[in-house]
Amino acid sequence: MAFLHNAWYVAALSTEVEGEALFHRKILGLSMLIYRRGDGTPVILRDRCPHRFVPLHMGKRVGDDVVCPYHALRFDCSGKCVESPHGDGHIPRAAVVQAFPAAERHGFIWVWTGEAANADPATIPDYSLLDGGHANSKGWAYMHMKANYEIIVDNIMDLSHVDHVHGPLLNTAGKLSPQIPKVVEEGSTVSVRWEWHQDPPMGFFSPFLPTPGAGAEHHVGVVWTAPCTMLLTVGAVQGSSNPDDGLLSWDHHLMTPETETSTHYFFATRRNWLVEDAELNRMKLEGTVAAFSTEDKPIIEAAQEEMGTTDLWSLKPVLLSGDPAPVRARRLLAQLIETEGAQRRS
Repeated sequence: MAFLHNAWYVAALSTEVEGEALFHRKILGLSMLIYRRGDGTPVILRDRCPHRFVPLHMGKRVGDDVVCPYHALRFDCSGKCVESPHGDGHIPRAAVVQAFPAAERHGFIWVWTGEAANADPATIPDYSLLDGGHANSKGWAYMHMKANYEIIVDNIMDLSHVDHVHGPLLNTAGKLSPQIPKVVEEGSTVSVRWEWHQDPPMGFFSPFLPTPGAGAEHHVGVVWTAPCTMLLTVGAVQGSSNPDDGLLSWDHHLMTPETETSTHYFFATRRNWLVEDAELNRMKLEGTVAAFSTEDKPIIEAAQEEMGTTDLWSLKPVLLSGDPAPVRARRLLAQLIETEGAQRRS
């Protein structure tokens, strides 16, 4: 399966890589070593020694350098071998580990997997909502999925499943399935939006509205940015026609392929109500992650196993009224991958 390489992917939560730790993660089928320099900036190297291919995260640090545990070759942050204890100390010209451009934004460490010269941190999706607000209004989480990343993207781009999959916390009372949501494609993004009245409101919002339990106007919008990051804005309001007058939650869903059939799922959220309430923050984050882990995850993983392929179109899927957004995202991504491949071949 082809991936889009000239793109930024989330490699880790910022909190996953701390201090002197050597952190390992497989991304787009490549084992990567992630760690921090002494000044805290992230480093990402191919996680294998070019001598006998032992994972470098099993080794040790010497300052900002990494020493292979097998034969003690020492590599700096650029991947260059700077010391060999063997023979007269000669370092073979090929003793180089691939280094990947890395950046830290919005509580995530990002990696660029394509041509290093094209790695512009300014092109990282703008999720600066996560940079503001009270610390107790935000949270980050990680899940591992045994499924191709595109079918996980499909799950968020077609939220009609919420009517049928989720329990009281997120349930939308059958209001999404009858809709034909508006879809907008612009540049490298695809957006989709639903609006509806629900009585009683979603359990997610109901206790915190001005009149708890009474009907409210709801909305949810999703903006997908190629190749696989999404910002979902969901809200409920009473007594106003302006959604921004109500309760709002900004939920960030970021998928990074591990392999063709497994995915790193990163999640981050911020809300605009009771922003200093640490216990509410904990309950909201844990409840959302639990709902996905116990309701979405088993269905998506079972679908992947039954599909037996990552080529959705080869199975000739039936399409429903909620499918235009995920189909547009898939087609746009396929175009980007094809264009990149053609440029590489030329």
